Amino acid sequence: MKNYLDFEKEIKALEQEVDSLKSPFGAEGITEVDTSKIKNTQLEINEKLDQIYSNLNSWQRTQVARHEDRPKANFYIKKIFSKFTLLSGDRYFGDDKSVIAGFGLIENKSVLIIGQEKGEDLNSRIERNFGMMRPEGYRKCIRLMKLADRFQIPVVSFIDTPGAYPGLGAEQRGQASAIANSIECCMSLTVPNISIIIGEGGSGGAIALASSNKVIMLENSIYSVISPEGCASILWRDPSKSLQAAEAMKLTAKDLLKLKIIDEVIPEPLGGAHRDPESIAADIKHSIIKNLKNFENYSKDQIYDHRKNKFLQIGRDQGFNKSSDLSAGSLSYEDSVLIKLKLHISKNKYLYGGLTIVIFASVIALLS
Repeated sequence: MKNYLDFEKEIKALEQEVDSLKSPFGAEGITEVDTSKIKNTQLEINEKLDQIYSNLNSWQRTQVARHEDRPKANFYIKKIFSKFTLLSGDRYFGDDKSVIAGFGLIENKSVLIIGQEKGEDLNSRIERNFGMMRPEGYRKCIRLMKLADRFQIPVVSFIDTPGAYPGLGAEQRGQASAIANSIECCMSLTVPNISIIIGEGGSGGAIALASSNKVIMLENSIYSVISPEGCASILWRDPSKSLQAAEAMKLTAKDLLKLKIIDEVIPEPLGGAHRDPESIAADIKHSIIKNLKNFENYSKDQIYDHRKNKFLQIGRDQGFNKSSDLSAGSLSYEDSVLIKLKLHISKNKYLYGGLTIVIFASVIALLS
């Protein structure tokens, strides 16, 4: 059974009409199927989908990113990679089912695959903890990323999580430390790592695996430091203001590409990825292959520097000036000429005030 969002009510009614038209059994038994009406109704559905999905606001895109039928990491892993070998455990505490990790092949090239998995039905979602990773999950990823780095195998990760699990047990086992160590591990790799945000990219739970050379988003996915509901609860003490929060947070793929937080947006089929999973899987595969080929002639140091400079560059085009030594990873901050002038006048305001009075008095004396 298909699931529909609040703004898809018209589409739901039309698709139910198509289903009834396709049925050969009418009120009086077997009837003739009206193919022309089916075709016209399908065209109307496509027009409605185009109209609705080309004008989605940030909150509606958040709902699409969370859609129950949206393809999950496990689906993409099966469709894109061959000879996938699942690896489990962090060698400290246990295995975390909310993340799938192992080695596989893409065009006969070995890659490490990491996928945050929410689950397909209620039982699997409970088992997967709704995609919210615990410390042992991040430590499993760290263990495998270090293994991949040792054997010079690229890393591909699928990001889909509302955030890291905030439970008492997770905190007792060092959740914050595990996330920080995962970010450090991602940033220190000497092999290319590519992250694809396929649904929700929430908080440090996503950043822990998305600190990559290339961060790619599906058109209707989101990526933010907190959920819109959480943001609305903190700023306005009102979770119902999720729309305002979502718009202010700039969490959509289009906004983040403009801000240069991410590197690429993969367009989704009409009506979202859940309406044509095969097509979006093929597009993701093409993007992964393309980006891996871009790094084929990079040395270890060049791959590391590419990732470092990518993150150092964020925010420098708007509000920061580019450092002359950015290639060396400089963190220097350079004020604009206007800001420097304002600071200079502010520091010497009494001197300039006195000079102004003297000049003003001299002008009056000359005129009199």
